[in-house]
Amino acid sequence: MKSKRHAEILAIIRENDIETQDQLLDKLREKGMKSTQATISRDIKELHLVKELTGEGSYRYAISERKSSLNVADRLNNIFRESVTSCDSAQNIVVLKTMPGSASVACSALDGMKLPNMVGSLGGDDTAILIMRNTQDADMLCMEITRMLGN
Repeated sequence: MKSKRHAEILAIIRENDIETQDQLLDKLREKGMKSTQATISRDIKELHLVKELTGEGSYRYAISERKSSLNVADRLNNIFRESVTSCDSAQNIVVLKTMPGSASVACSALDGMKLPNMVGSLGGDDTAILIMRNTQDADMLCMEITRMLGN
């Protein structure tokens, strides 16, 4: 059902200038599909739809040109969360502990995130080091990683 609804949403926004979620819901109902605003909101997020400016000065939903890069970022974030077990910092260095064989995967995920204050990373078997520009950047990254891991 979800994949059918997603396909229908994509068809609707290709054929119509849809400015609001209510308009999208109405079009879905016209096509015989029942849904709620909360479901449509989740669908918009999952489909990576964005609002773009039309030639008339209004906005409409469109498929993000960055969808593929967002999917890569999502995959990298998932890999990172599944491989990292803990994080600690010492001055401008962040030390990550990972599942065995996963340190280079975690480094690759972080490199793919293009963190502005990370100078570089080095992954061993189950330990990775991240070199940050300064102690404050290291502390902030370590806090963010710990938060992401739910620790």
